[in-house]
Amino acid sequence: MYAIIATGGKQYKVAEGDIIRVEKLGCNAGETVTFDQVLAVNNGELTIGCPTVAGATVSGTVEKDGKAKKVIVYKYKRKTGYHKKNGHRQLYTQVKIDKINL
Repeated sequence: MYAIIATGGKQYKVAEGDIIRVEKLGCNAGETVTFDQVLAVNNGELTIGCPTVAGATVSGTVEKDGKAKKVIVYKYKRKTGYHKKNGHRQLYTQVKIDKINL
């Protein structure tokens, strides 16, 4: 059984017991979160929402918050002496999926 959820502008395919990294939610470790934007559920038969599946939720437990690896952004223009280096680390929340509720 799996579900497709939307959070933080992205879509994730999750099953019970999965550990996913989503955009930072602002919850503390150990708290329970509920994702109510369930786009599709498959429990032997695929149910697709329009735009979401009515009454379906996915609940999980926050494990930790963190920062992803650094991404280097380097801008360069030839012959002008222009170059600029910048780095970015995206914040994330790690969530363990507990249950898919229909």
